Amino acid sequence: MSFEVFWFLPTSGDTRYLGKSNTGRPATNAYMRQIAVTAESLGYDGLLIPTGSSCLDPWVTASSLIAVTQRIKLLVALRTSVTGPTASARQAATLDQALNGRLLLNVVPGGDAAELAAEGVYLDHDQRYEAADEFITVWRDLMAGKTVDFTGKHVNVKQARNFFPPVQQPAPPLYFGGSSPAAHELAAKHVDAYLTWGEPPAAVAEKIADVRSRAEKYGRTVRFGVRLHVIVRETNDEAWAAAERLISRLDDDTIAKAQSNYASMDSEGQRRMAALHGGRRDQLEVSPNLWAGVGLVRGGAGTALVGDAQTVAARLQEYADLGVDTFVLSGYPHLEESIRFAELVFPLLPGKKPVTLIDQVLTGGAFDVRATAPENAEKIAAESAVAA
Repeated sequence: MSFEVFWFLPTSGDTRYLGKSNTGRPATNAYMRQIAVTAESLGYDGLLIPTGSSCLDPWVTASSLIAVTQRIKLLVALRTSVTGPTASARQAATLDQALNGRLLLNVVPGGDAAELAAEGVYLDHDQRYEAADEFITVWRDLMAGKTVDFTGKHVNVKQARNFFPPVQQPAPPLYFGGSSPAAHELAAKHVDAYLTWGEPPAAVAEKIADVRSRAEKYGRTVRFGVRLHVIVRETNDEAWAAAERLISRLDDDTIAKAQSNYASMDSEGQRRMAALHGGRRDQLEVSPNLWAGVGLVRGGAGTALVGDAQTVAARLQEYADLGVDTFVLSGYPHLEESIRFAELVFPLLPGKKPVTLIDQVLTGGAFDVRATAPENAEKIAAESAVAA
């Protein structure tokens, strides 16, 4: 089974260190384009474009990538609590046309009541999932070309219609992540791919089994994916040193404030992320090579796979053995780590091609070809042609 490997666009900014440092990078559109072009050239299958009050708008960001990418898919947030299904259907169809069928949609009901209140939305946890259920029901009918009359608790439309069909029929695939029973029911009923944040494999197996069982009630099947950070180096010792370096600028006060903020949210997924480490630095390896240090201060995905290429590839395979076929990855800083992961790990993943010349004598000088044996020069030329 080939893996589908996505990278992440850091639309709220990027850094070499979590916490206070002088290495922060602003979330400019130019930087997002740089990461996107790099990820496409390396062979990543898609890009997750996140959403939130601290992020650049995902739809505008995705639109800005149309002209600079040709192959890579864009996974864009579909905010079911803050937008209406009719306008969203038109947006999605238009963007899918512009991308020539490369649009994927990440359903986001929302997990932070304070952020939603700023958007004028005052729904509790289960109400958000009720609204998302109604939204997707209407949205799918609109994308299929139907004229829709719908009267629900949260969504009411009369003679709604989408006049611009997407390239992907009947609609771009829907991805979604959530850990509560209400979230699992929504996934089972509506989405194409269920994503979980990087919990230990046993916990991921339980979530997959629950979603799969619920989907069977609707006569449906669902694909599965995992959202993870990665810290990969040439040796395990180097990787763990890089993990410690990433949080070396964090102080206890910053961690406590971040954890207090996340504790105020009614997101079950966020609660599960926080429970992995409890805000403590001394219990961060929560499963072999699964490190929760990122989650000390970062909301959302808070775990990273740490190790050399062989170790990280083996851990990814453990998730794949559970039924996972999609990995949405990231690393700090996102530009450099997209290259490092592809160089070190892609040769070990099913369906991925090496992005480097292997077992070659190279100096970076102008006379490399003359300085190496003729057969080596021929191998370089042949591998370069394959990579192109």
